Amino acid sequence: MAKTYLRIDIVSDVVCPWCVIGFKRLEQALAKFPGQFEPNFVWHPFELNPQMPEAGENLREHMVAKYQISPEESLESRERLKEIGSALGFDFNFSDEMRIYNTNHAHRLLHWAEPTGRQTELQMRLFEDYFTHGKNLNHERVLLDAVDSVGLNREEASAALHDAAIKRQTLAREEQLLMQGISGVPLFMFNHDYAISGAEETSVFEAQLQQLAEAGN
Repeated sequence: MAKTYLRIDIVSDVVCPWCVIGFKRLEQALAKFPGQFEPNFVWHPFELNPQMPEAGENLREHMVAKYQISPEESLESRERLKEIGSALGFDFNFSDEMRIYNTNHAHRLLHWAEPTGRQTELQMRLFEDYFTHGKNLNHERVLLDAVDSVGLNREEASAALHDAAIKRQTLAREEQLLMQGISGVPLFMFNHDYAISGAEETSVFEAQLQQLAEAGN
């Protein structure tokens, strides 16, 4: 039986923990349909903090100021994310010294990687670099090391980071998504017809996939 092609467009930011969680839950749901789907993931840029300075900000202080929560509430939120991530096989290693960074360069690199077939691998590596290892995703060496790790060309990636056309294309895609009314992430779109907003439970993704499977029969 031939697998059903399934395009899944994902709007996310590389410093969004719920984007990791949502994708991991989607993977769990897909595993419930062995041999049914041939998924093609396409990642799209969304900057949670487009005005973030180059040096970044302390993550705890940033969360307290942006969401008007107490330091204690920030700590509780991070602990909850650790627990959810652990259950999904992903390690969130938060600390009071952790910083949040500008993600424009990371999105340019992901835009460049889309035609290579390894965009998802690069996306996951960047998630791990930031959330598990606390690396600066605005640092070119960190980004190029991630490229190396997934078997892409370091020199071509370096050129892409400094390519004015790629910068314009990435920004244009971000602006297009905003004009479509997308104001938060993650967002998962299935075959351009169905969408799930947010890191829903695995069962929600399963229900969507079941509907797609039935429509394909």
